[in-house]
Parts: sequence; C-alpha cells; structure tokens
Amino acid sequence: MIQFFRYAAAGALIALATVNSTSAQTPSRAASPSVLELYTSQGCSSCPAADALFKSYAARSDIIALSMPVDYWDYLGWKDTLANPKFTKRQRAYAKVRADGQVYTPQVIIDGREHVVGSSKGDIDAVIKTHLAKPRAVSMRAAIEKGTVTIDIAQAADISTEATVWLAVVRAEAHIDVKAGENRGRKLTYYNVVSDIVPAGMWSGPAVTIRQPASALTTGANQRLAVIVQQGPGGPIIAAAWADPVAN
Repeated sequence: MIQFFRYAAAGALIALATVNSTSAQTPSRAASPSVLELYTSQGCSSCPAADALFKSYAARSDIIALSMPVDYWDYLGWKDTLANPKFTKRQRAYAKVRADGQVYTPQVIIDGREHVVGSSKGDIDAVIKTHLAKPRAVSMRAAIEKGTVTIDIAQAADISTEATVWLAVVRAEAHIDVKAGENRGRKLTYYNVVSDIVPAGMWSGPAVTIRQPASALTTGANQRLAVIVQQGPGGPIIAAAWADPVAN
C-alpha cells in the first residue's frame, strides 16, 4: 500500500500531432539535462523550503526543473490552486515502479529513477552529479518555429521498453497568497510550475520526428515547453530538452 506522508526536515494524445520515422535530423548533442520533478503542495508546512530551493535548479542550464503540485493535502484546510490530479497519479506511478511506497512532499524525483527529500540540497546535488556524469543513450532536440513544436529523436539501440514522449507546459513563476491551512498567511513563490503534461507520441528506438502545433498547448509569454522521453509509466527518463522558440 502506498503511504502518504510529509518530511518535517529542512490524457489522451494531442490532436494533430504528426510522426515521421524517416525524416528525423540527427540531434547535434548527445548530452541531455537531468530532469528534477518536485512534488509539493501549498497545504504542506514542510514544502516552502523545498520550493525556495528549487529556484536555484530552475536557473541551471543542465537541469530541467519541473514543479508538480499535488492535491492530496487539500483536506488539511487549503485547496492547492496549482495542483493537478495528473501529478498525484504520476508520483504514485513512480512509487509503484520502485515498489517502495514512498509518496510524500516535498519529494524530488531525479530522471525518473531516484527520489530524495525536496529540501535536502546535499542529497539532490549528489544524485544530480552522478547522473550528469553518465552520457545519455538517447539524443534529442526540440524547438518551436513558425507555430510548430518539432522534436527530433535520434536512432538508439537496446531500447527494451517503449517510451512515451511527454510535453510539459511550464510556467516560470507563480505567486500564491495562502489564506488557510498549515501555511496560512504566507506568500509563496513557485518556480517552473507545470500546468499540464500530455503525451505527444510513442518511441521505440528508430530515428523519428514529431511535430505538434504549439497553439494546441496554450503556451503564453510566461511559459515554456519541456519534452521528456520516458520508458513505461513511472519509468526512467532517457532524454529531455526544452523546446524553445527559434529566433527568426
């Protein structure tokens, strides 16, 4: 059984997406940033320290930092205004794959593999260092140009499990005035907050290009798109990139 607790210490495929398995360009970089997912809640008294720490990871170019607010602490008296049930489901999927039942806030999951307490900078940095030292098996690049998101994934061998290509819509900052619950009276800031995460296609090893109209993702001036290639539900992340606009 999955247990929810807090540390006291510091959909459907998007319509109109197109996939071409023969026209993919070879990405120029084999390196890929590490992905940090912070599971947090406005109703969690031990989360603000992790939310503040997350700002430093959101600023790094070698990391894709994604804050994913969950809804299971809403019963404590404050409904998280940024929470999405998809994130709760995603966090549970990780715990199921790991078979450890560890679902808590604040929790950081790194590259879909390891989890640590979200306010523990030393532990987070140690795992990141280890992961960044290992080259990615999959090369990918992503960009937004002329209203289209284009994702190029290079051919890779020994891909044992089909992977999902996820698109995460990310808001740079969110400022929340919490008026009830454990954080009552606090003004909290969240960084790289995911508003939605949706599948854009499946990938099993061959070179592929996936194209998606950017307008279908409702991105705005304060938003970015992160692309994640992840094996299985709650499995390892094998490639990741920001899809940023191309300057014309």
